[in-house]
Amino acid sequence: MFGFKKKDTSGLTKKEKFIKETKSIILIIVVVLSFRSVLFEPFKIPSGSMIPTLLIGDFILVNKFSYGFKVPFSDWFSDPTYITEASDPKRGDVVVFKYPENPDLNYIKRVVGLPGETIEVIEKRVYVNDSPIEMLDFDGKEIMDDMDEKYKDFNFRFFKTQTGEHTHISQVHEDNAFTANFPRITVPEGHFFVMGDNRDFSSDSRMWGFVPFENIKGRAILVWFSFSLPIPGFSHEDETLMFRPWRIGNMIDDAPGLN
Repeated sequence: MFGFKKKDTSGLTKKEKFIKETKSIILIIVVVLSFRSVLFEPFKIPSGSMIPTLLIGDFILVNKFSYGFKVPFSDWFSDPTYITEASDPKRGDVVVFKYPENPDLNYIKRVVGLPGETIEVIEKRVYVNDSPIEMLDFDGKEIMDDMDEKYKDFNFRFFKTQTGEHTHISQVHEDNAFTANFPRITVPEGHFFVMGDNRDFSSDSRMWGFVPFENIKGRAILVWFSFSLPIPGFSHEDETLMFRPWRIGNMIDDAPGLN
């Protein structure tokens, strides 16, 4: 029979065994944390700003090396240090980043404007360098069937949207005129203009400004679980009991009827 021979530790004292086990545990912790810091990290979506791309209770996986390999843990206490040459996010990427006004919070939005570009919103349509982002009317019945309860009664209009190389669904609240327009602005170097796909229910660059490159943690790639269980006193106010097994394994830009 083939098998692994267990290392004999019978000759070790209790203290030596304790030290050995402690070292093993520390090594495992360091490996796991390094994996999360450099390669992939899971996050949970707590709000509806990225509906319909991401729903409340979605658990997502973020590629931490999308824009360059970082020195492990270098972004925990300051700006990240890159082992390889860093590259900018592309227009349309869904990114997780440290909220500029409070770096202890993680936000997730879609990159719309790149450094040096001008951004403007006219009647709920986004213009990049004076050219409108392509938006085609989209039947959102299937999306509304899966919509979080908080948003089911709103008058949404859905669009198949082409943001850079990414095709996704965005939605606007037809009865909300307050966010219909945003004045023309230029994105500074080293920064990005981001927006939520749920355009009228998103706190994004229109409200608090640009995202510095060093704040970006990585690119969201897929939904690996989708479950929301409210805990009194701890859960986000938007959360309701919801389990969506059909979302498991969905790539981030996947939406009903797109493929």
